[in-house]
Amino acid sequence: MKLGIYSACLPSLSPAEAIDAAAGAGYAGIEWRVAHDIGNSGTPHFLTNNRCTVAPEPRAVSDICTRTRAAELEVVALSPYVECGDVAGVEDMMRIARDNAVPSIRLRAPWMDDSGFHRLFAEAREFFDHVATLAARYDVQALLEIHQRSLCPSVSLAHQLIGHLSPDRVGVIYDVGNLVVEGYEDHRMALQILGDHLAHVHVKNAQYVRPAGGGVWTHRWSPMDDGVADIPRVLGLLAEAGYRGWVSVEDFSDSRPVHDRLHFNARFLRQHADFETPLTQRL
Repeated sequence: MKLGIYSACLPSLSPAEAIDAAAGAGYAGIEWRVAHDIGNSGTPHFLTNNRCTVAPEPRAVSDICTRTRAAELEVVALSPYVECGDVAGVEDMMRIARDNAVPSIRLRAPWMDDSGFHRLFAEAREFFDHVATLAARYDVQALLEIHQRSLCPSVSLAHQLIGHLSPDRVGVIYDVGNLVVEGYEDHRMALQILGDHLAHVHVKNAQYVRPAGGGVWTHRWSPMDDGVADIPRVLGLLAEAGYRGWVSVEDFSDSRPVHDRLHFNARFLRQHADFETPLTQRL
């Protein structure tokens, strides 16, 4: 397997700083957050003020790909915020990815709303059928991320949505941390269900906590080694399933400073799985 870092979990760093930090911590590649809302000098946040973001424009993506590869890191994927149904937006991102030799882009199913499951599912299925056609045209794989509160919070629903499509065109991101929040199925069974559609993995962890004074339990993101998900077991099952792709760290916890977190996660994951040696550490 290959160990990568998703830039979304480095909101306090600029892209240039993230490249240096990832190379220094022993990662082999970076999955880039691509969005218009690029963070500023205010308090960094993973979703609302994230400096480690690339504008969804050809020149910006070309520049970050050049910088990443100059540091002997691979560009794992582009992770834009294209809404389900936006076929033109997908085509734009696939064109940019192809022009910069990026193998894949992240997509997601629609958020659940009052439309109801069956209507949303029909619309999403039509959308991903179009996505598969574009993936063949541009030779860029689309990655459906399993995500809580979306139409596809579980492997079973993701496979139901895109299982009829070629895995070379549309694959699935197995997001271990998101499954703590919603959609968990036994990991071994889930990987068997996905089969060849397992295309990418996100690793993070989460805990359940009760609000002060009682009430309904909720989740919070936690360190990689201190949450509900048994990350070492998942890594072992991935190896058992013959998975050889990218495992991207998407750690949204804040118990360690960002550089300490980068190094800790790399050490922890490499202790429990056989990852390729990154180019930066090869003789």
